[in-house]
Amino acid sequence: MKILETIVIGAGQAGLAAAWHLKKNQVNYLILEATNQIGGSWHHYYDSLKLFSPAAYSSLPDLSFPKTAHAYPLRDEVIDYLKSYAAKFNFPIQLNESVISVTPIEQGFEVLTRQNNRYQTKTLIAASGAFAQPYIPQINGLDKFKGKIIHSAEYLNPQNYINQRIVVVGAANSAVQIATELGASSNVTIASREKIKFFPQKILGMDFHWWLKWTGLEKTRWLNDQSTPVLDDGRYRAALKSGLFQQREMFTEVDESGVIWSNGAKEEIDTLLFATGFRPNVSYLDGLKVIDSNQNLIQRNGVSDIHSGLYFLGFPKQRNFASATLRGVGADAAYIMPLLLTSLKS
Repeated sequence: MKILETIVIGAGQAGLAAAWHLKKNQVNYLILEATNQIGGSWHHYYDSLKLFSPAAYSSLPDLSFPKTAHAYPLRDEVIDYLKSYAAKFNFPIQLNESVISVTPIEQGFEVLTRQNNRYQTKTLIAASGAFAQPYIPQINGLDKFKGKIIHSAEYLNPQNYINQRIVVVGAANSAVQIATELGASSNVTIASREKIKFFPQKILGMDFHWWLKWTGLEKTRWLNDQSTPVLDDGRYRAALKSGLFQQREMFTEVDESGVIWSNGAKEEIDTLLFATGFRPNVSYLDGLKVIDSNQNLIQRNGVSDIHSGLYFLGFPKQRNFASATLRGVGADAAYIMPLLLTSLKS
């Protein structure tokens, strides 16, 4: 059985940020990645996805995101960056090593993988993120619907949805981006409990994220994945105004053929697409009881409230607004590192 000082679960942006700090501090560690590739959930996002923050605000420690032809990096550019980051620093990553359970032991944790490999580690960083665990809310009658139900995590492009009647549930960036893209070839309605909040991508020539940094709001828990305003250079507000898609108050029920709106009107649709966020992807920690009744991690600023030596990285609002973003994981990794090093010495 291999014995380590630290195991990192996940080789996405959070796991790689943790690895940089662990290597810098000469910790004996290993990254276990469930899939056959580096980059986490980025491989599964829709084809046209653009980062909501510019390249200048999208870097991991010690390697700037390269300049791109676009102001805001595309999905595949992020994947290439993460792969090059791992290669540059030669992190010890074990691919195709899916963790199925973590058990507390006297000197830390025992980790069991689906490949029946066992590891012992004094500390553990859960960096598997939230974006592999899509969330679909409970809605009366949803199980009766005979059309297609998908989450934004499954959506890639409009090819399979041409000339359909589609309701997109959600009002944040992904919902609006997808609705705009689908609206070019289909009849699309966004259903949400709140109106879409548009916010200018740039104010006085400076990007929204520059202002977050300047005001210090990026260090707060002011926003989350479903309350984030839609950052708009004008195209999305124009798409709504022109009728490329429409927005309605959330429907109250679903039947076999479609949705029932709050006024009682029924509408037949082909597809329900949920852009309703995610929940923590930590089923391997079920035995440690780290999730509360509201499906939130029991932690404070990335440090477990229950288990000494257990840390979290890359989860929404873990420390602040940026915690689950490419630009935020480096700072969060820097925060937990002194605590982890102290734990190793004890």
